[in-house]
Amino acid sequence: MRGLMNKLVSRSLSVAGKWQQQQLRRLNIHEYQGADLMNKYGINVPKGVAVSTIDEVKEAVKSAFPNENELVVKSQILAGGRGLGTFQNGFKGGVHIVKADQVEDIAGKMLGQILVTKQTGPQGKVVGKVYLCEKLSLVNEMYFAITLDRKTAGPLIIACSKGGTSIEDLAEKYPDMIIKVPVDVFKGITDEDAARVVDGLAPKVADRNDSIEQVKKLYKLFCERDCTLLEINPLAETSSNQLVAADAKLNFDDNAAFRQKEIFALRDPSQEDPREVAAAKADLNYIGLDGEIGCMVNGAGLAMATMDIIKFHGGTPANFLDVGGNASEGQVVEAFKILTSDDKVKAILVNIFGGIMKCDVIASGIVNAAKQVALKVPVVVRLEGTNVDQGKRILKESGMTLITAEDLDDAAEKAVKAASK
Repeated sequence: MRGLMNKLVSRSLSVAGKWQQQQLRRLNIHEYQGADLMNKYGINVPKGVAVSTIDEVKEAVKSAFPNENELVVKSQILAGGRGLGTFQNGFKGGVHIVKADQVEDIAGKMLGQILVTKQTGPQGKVVGKVYLCEKLSLVNEMYFAITLDRKTAGPLIIACSKGGTSIEDLAEKYPDMIIKVPVDVFKGITDEDAARVVDGLAPKVADRNDSIEQVKKLYKLFCERDCTLLEINPLAETSSNQLVAADAKLNFDDNAAFRQKEIFALRDPSQEDPREVAAAKADLNYIGLDGEIGCMVNGAGLAMATMDIIKFHGGTPANFLDVGGNASEGQVVEAFKILTSDDKVKAILVNIFGGIMKCDVIASGIVNAAKQVALKVPVVVRLEGTNVDQGKRILKESGMTLITAEDLDDAAEKAVKAASK
């Protein structure tokens, strides 16, 4: 459902013989958190309560929905495709509409269980909360999103008069139904902009002026909260003639964490790769992949080149790891801990071109890491640049069994050979 937006805001890495997409510069929050945030901006959302225990389920049904005959029970994970997902306990579907007296039973089959969807991978994600919502009587479903567009260098609103299903399919079958409205980031959204969006949505029963105001409120949220993506699918009309954000996905720019502390406090580490969580705490740039050669490099460009040449020699990188230009020995130690925590890693390649980052600091970090972490895999080291002689001396005097390389090509070749043994 969200693949079209992922293409607009994701960066693709060609590794391990297949394309792997990794969204960058974004904090992802749960549906219930997004609904609460939208409600604060005056955006219409279904009434809902997030719960994490059966006791909380009982209390929520009793206090928040005393007169409801049916409720929607939604598992909360940071991935799409929940409705068609399957739990590892065999229970099918992460979203159910049930009678009020069945809510406790259905929630019990979700809470604490692992849900596998098309977007989670086979390992799935654990459901820590379920979101209990009122069942709305919907008469029309549309699609709405705001993202950042490189071409116009500003926010871009995307709307479609059909929604609730895969936007990719809609784009393929009905490309003329999708409209795009760029917004001048300096002027902000105008009444004319919002009206064009509403005309593209083509609501059937909702008041046009009220719909325009809802669009403007959504844009205000997007800008004030430093979003990189705000996607509502479906944006629905109810039998009471109201426009409602029935389901939403919000991403936020990581660079805005310093001024969006309230938002970033919502981060759920249990939904993230534990290696990436550890790397973030150590202030390391890390992205986990599926290969067998762990990489520790300084500089994003050199890191990408290192992964490419590993692939060229027949290997696959296990990660992208940039220690930056001024990493401390402690950060190097943490980097090694992260690399060695991956059971798939069969060899580690350290590729440092010393400029601001000094080779002797890296060397000392490697030695200290070896003292704290049981290095059970071969380590290939290529050092060049600032203080390279001191760095090589530190490694030599450490007594460690290392595989040294003279250049990047030599290092990659040796790493692939070591990983295949």
